[in-house]
Amino acid sequence: MEWFRDHAWETWLGLTIVLGVAEMLSLDFVLLMLAAGAGVGMLAALLGAPVLLQAVLAAVAAVAALAVVRPTLLHRMHSGPELSLGHGKLVGQQGVVLATVTSQEPGRIKLAGEVWTARPYDETIVIEPGITVDILQIQGATALVHPVPSIE
Repeated sequence: MEWFRDHAWETWLGLTIVLGVAEMLSLDFVLLMLAAGAGVGMLAALLGAPVLLQAVLAAVAAVAALAVVRPTLLHRMHSGPELSLGHGKLVGQQGVVLATVTSQEPGRIKLAGEVWTARPYDETIVIEPGITVDILQIQGATALVHPVPSIE
């Protein structure tokens, strides 16, 4: 115990490094929070705090990090940008009508550099060529569209 008292900050530093390296293998952020607590213990040792106070401060810092920092880190790690794949990424984009679009006779639109079959989302409207449309839904290979309101 005497040796630990004389080399406290070195012991805390070693513990911090060991926990940090172990965290790189586990990637669960628990050992990282414990390493942060050990770092606080090292700072307390450098400031000349008694061993008991060093241990208490290290434990409080580790528990606080586990309770406050870890949930935020986990949330950020497990959430990311929404990834749209396939036809779903076309919903919300705009296209231009190439051939008249009606509910009885599907027309053609140019969407993302490709020509698509299109029907109106509202079956009571007719959309003429040259009109810009919003893509509201994709059903198979047909886009359901609605004209973009224009200010005249």
